[in-house]
Amino acid sequence: MTDAEYMGLALQLAKKGCGWVNPNPMVGAVIVKNGEIIGQGYHQKYGGTHAERNALADCKVSPTGATIYVTLEPCCHYGKTPPCTEAILESSIHRVVIGSSDPNPLVSGKGVGIMRSRGIEVTEDVLKDECDALNKSFFYYIQHGLPFVTMKSAMTMDGKIATRTGKSQWITGDTARRRVHEDRHRYSAVMVGVGTVLADDPLLTCRLENGKNPLRVVCDTKLKTPPGSRLVTSTDIANTVIATAVTEYEKHRPYLEAGCNIVVVPEKNGHIDLNCLMKNLVEMKIDSILLEGGGTLNWSALLSGIVNKVQVYVAPKLFGGNGKTPVMGIGVDCPDAAFRLSKPVITLLGEDILLESEVVECLQVS
Repeated sequence: MTDAEYMGLALQLAKKGCGWVNPNPMVGAVIVKNGEIIGQGYHQKYGGTHAERNALADCKVSPTGATIYVTLEPCCHYGKTPPCTEAILESSIHRVVIGSSDPNPLVSGKGVGIMRSRGIEVTEDVLKDECDALNKSFFYYIQHGLPFVTMKSAMTMDGKIATRTGKSQWITGDTARRRVHEDRHRYSAVMVGVGTVLADDPLLTCRLENGKNPLRVVCDTKLKTPPGSRLVTSTDIANTVIATAVTEYEKHRPYLEAGCNIVVVPEKNGHIDLNCLMKNLVEMKIDSILLEGGGTLNWSALLSGIVNKVQVYVAPKLFGGNGKTPVMGIGVDCPDAAFRLSKPVITLLGEDILLESEVVECLQVS
């Protein structure tokens, strides 16, 4: 097998940590000696042993003289676990093949430098694009100190997210909705506005078997979330944060008594300051957010510049009339002022289509 093929196996291992390692990266490792795989492992849980050490522990024979394939540059600093470079040096591994460089300034290039200085052969950038894509949220979180935000919506082919009566369940089919639950497992948090809470009373949990529930964040400037809503009464199964500009403790009390966390955020242009909220969420180690809000919150999120990626599920249906659209607000004045997105990646999900684009240019708002 080639270096790329062994790295491909390491990538598949890394994906097993999806949803469980945030805000750490997903990492997989494969150890090969004399053309045979003698050990493999992946980072399984935040705070747990890293992929390299798990792969070494899995070895049935001595790794002396072997090659280790790892999807991300081995760490060289003490965090919740000891440095992986230290374990590699102690194992007498002869060669290290790396997919992505680690953007963390505590690691970037330093792990490679340590290993080379000790006589280990290092090959970099094998399946780099695939390895980088695996940890896009982690890279953004480390480089910018902000969560990676994906704005998700489901609409009909005439651009409606609800009928004229406000009903929206269900626009897409089972396959598309399963994909949404996979993303709820993958992302650290899911965020909605109070309008969505009032209209749909959502639970916002992951319905996958053995899935992980995300932190649920409600943007509620005036604190209108009903104390009897499912997001408030289900904190025993998933944590809920309510972000509000209301400062009075007595108004917070019913939510706090129900187990919710209240985050007081300054008001900006009639709504909570989303940029300030992002900084609060980073302090909670939230590295990624699935924004499942309505058109009003989506517009505010775009104007604030917090949106990194857009997901649009399109169903082969037509609602017509005055139904709501994914992005409301005042809108742009002319086509040249549009938010620019990258060429979409298109995925067929049953009868529905998923379009995914990166935000490449934001509207300049003073």
